[in-house]
Amino acid sequence: MDIIRHLKQTVSPAVLEGDRSPAKASLMEQFYAIFAARLADKDTYDLFSNESIASDDQAFYDRVWTDGTHRDQISRELAGKHNVDVTAARGMIAMAAPLAFHEIKSLAGTTPVPQFLRDNLASYQHLIPAWASAVLPASMLADVPAPASTAPSQSEEEKGGFMKALLPIIGLIILGALAWALLRGCQENPEPVATPAVTEQEEDGDPSAVAADVEPAALSIATGENRELYACSMNVGDEALETQVIDALTATFGEEANKCRADVDDGFAADMPASAQLTSILPIVKNVPNASMIIKGDQITVNAPDEAALDQLVADLQAAAPGMTVQAEGPLDLQGEVDDSLAAADAAMDDLGENPDSRDVARALSIQVINFEVDASAIPEVNKELLERASQIIAEVPDMELVIIGHTDSQASDDYNMALSRERAESVREYLVSHGIDASKLSTQGMGESEPVADNSTEQGRFRNRRIEFVVRDEVNGANNGMNSANDGMTISNDALDPDLNPLDSDNDDLLPDGDDVTQGTELDPTN
Repeated sequence: MDIIRHLKQTVSPAVLEGDRSPAKASLMEQFYAIFAARLADKDTYDLFSNESIASDDQAFYDRVWTDGTHRDQISRELAGKHNVDVTAARGMIAMAAPLAFHEIKSLAGTTPVPQFLRDNLASYQHLIPAWASAVLPASMLADVPAPASTAPSQSEEEKGGFMKALLPIIGLIILGALAWALLRGCQENPEPVATPAVTEQEEDGDPSAVAADVEPAALSIATGENRELYACSMNVGDEALETQVIDALTATFGEEANKCRADVDDGFAADMPASAQLTSILPIVKNVPNASMIIKGDQITVNAPDEAALDQLVADLQAAAPGMTVQAEGPLDLQGEVDDSLAAADAAMDDLGENPDSRDVARALSIQVINFEVDASAIPEVNKELLERASQIIAEVPDMELVIIGHTDSQASDDYNMALSRERAESVREYLVSHGIDASKLSTQGMGESEPVADNSTEQGRFRNRRIEFVVRDEVNGANNGMNSANDGMTISNDALDPDLNPLDSDNDDLLPDGDDVTQGTELDPTN
């Protein structure tokens, strides 16, 4: 059994979160081999064999290697070998350890984990570096390759003895190669010989099953000029976590917490590593005007328009949440963001399968960045291939009805941004219809700058606010208090959200007739 291949397919996507960097993927592969060798030692495994290990228990890594110098060496060596930042390597390893543990237990089934790992040593032994002998138990040292600097004697007699010693090893290598070829052949046969262990795990309700299918829970907030809650959204796996986050937001921002948009879906994790520290983290961010923060997995990324304030924000958050990796948001790499978003959206579509859920399709489409040119609504060429693929998926699902929502930053006037956001949403709709989608399946809505997801004081924040979102039509209708869903593909007017109390003039300004001079007129009282 190729244990490492299984961990690469199930754990690595959850840890790397769409980052397809070959260096990080290779680092994780080598860590899995060292981790497996550690668990193959029965004395080590017995230290926590009776514990219930949570899939997000990043302190578990500290219990596998209780010696802090060993943990530091692992991070340092792997980071240096694969040219990855040491802090990033440490975070990846800590996140991967509990997930890999659950997957290995699942693969082992009824076989004791140490025995299972020793029985399958050939599948990962070649990935264990020589320096790892310093961080592995003595019982495993005989199985770790000797350092390359060890040289044999030059005498003929010693050479002969050396070759004799190599024969059993060569035999094992040949057997291993044959076993690998046999396994490869089995893997290319699509018919399984037994129910996979992961399926059994899913039936038991284990939340750690198929780690790659669950995105980390996330929270994104931004403060305004007066330290108010300017923007807020979250992706969480259940209502319990949503309530926990809302309670922490309410304790810091009061009733403003009610504006936080929540996407509650079992595609996201039902736990958040930073949830216990939110009551300490949020007041720190609130204290900085025009700041933004994204919490995802064990990463906290922050930004602020003032460099000194940003440096202080990073330091304060790291002190408040020492188990998290806190970093300042880097300069905007516009082309890189677009390319990464398209790759992530494409991968999300790969995972949809047959008869996909409408929400999953909408979520996959919303991942992409459609980077319209300034003051323009023409679809960029780089997005057309993905939209064409989406049109095929939407066409094959009879009851799928989506709303395409346009958003802008705050750089222009409200009226201009509202019109531009509608034009851009309509442009996307027209492109999909031109590729075979029934027009009645698609509606559009322009929100202008009214629903930011980030600050508008930094380049990065404005970039995130300029976006196209896809939402299931019924969800939009429910959120808008029964908005007419039979709009025949026409634009959903934003006036439905803020009805004009005075229809006698042409502006939605809630004033008595005044010649549409916003400086004149008498405000209506909607309660009368």
